[in-house]
Amino acid sequence: MDAQTQAPKQGDAKREQGAKRARLYRMKTPTHLCPFGLKTLDLLKRQGFEVEDHPLTSREEIDAFKARENVKTTPQVYINDERIGGYEALRQHLGLHVPDPNAKTYRPVLTIFAIAFLIGLVVSWVAEGTLFAPRLPEYAIATAMVLLGLQKLQDVERFSTMFLNYDLLAQRQVRYGYVYPYAETLAGLLMLAGTLIWVAAPVALFIGTVGAVSVFKAVYIDKRELKCACVGGNTNVPLGFVSLTENLVMIAMGLWMPLRMLMA
Repeated sequence: MDAQTQAPKQGDAKREQGAKRARLYRMKTPTHLCPFGLKTLDLLKRQGFEVEDHPLTSREEIDAFKARENVKTTPQVYINDERIGGYEALRQHLGLHVPDPNAKTYRPVLTIFAIAFLIGLVVSWVAEGTLFAPRLPEYAIATAMVLLGLQKLQDVERFSTMFLNYDLLAQRQVRYGYVYPYAETLAGLLMLAGTLIWVAAPVALFIGTVGAVSVFKAVYIDKRELKCACVGGNTNVPLGFVSLTENLVMIAMGLWMPLRMLMA
């Protein structure tokens, strides 16, 4: 009988040793539910931790916790009574990737190009009954122009400031930086609709040519390392090949659309 009762106790001890336990203190007041607290709780559970969750439900509780633990922010995670820190500190502790907010990335502009291509497929299917219609490249590129213009239009002031770092025409005529987002969006919409090409094509050709020359000079002649304003003024997209490609594609559309209209 003793041996039978001893075995479960040993099993319980092994399970205790193998259990991953964590304590979490996070803000959860009637007026604010901390998103990083929720992300931290979710991450701990997904990593197999048994979480002792301590919501801080008032400003008094939050201030008292910060004073007691000598910390400035919440959430705070403790594993084996060792303070790990907040959400990003927990990710680092677990060996997970921690995004660098200042790191250069092409993801914003590549995402727009990918979504533009998918929208192009949809438009192609609806307009012509097939995914890969002859006009698919036009639909995708025109959509990309609209989406890129939309990004800039969210904060024209910030875009124009970043744009002045490298655009040759904007440096001579500052107001051009304010006009550019509207011109790009208008040209994209008209090309997508296949109408008023005599307006859309010259606009795309003009802004594409100025942009291509400006990017080429800044990157390949002056060797400057700058952020691109192509997806608005609040990103870390490097000025370079992708930015140049965007402008070259606009030039191609500005030349192709009138030519196609003449051949039709």
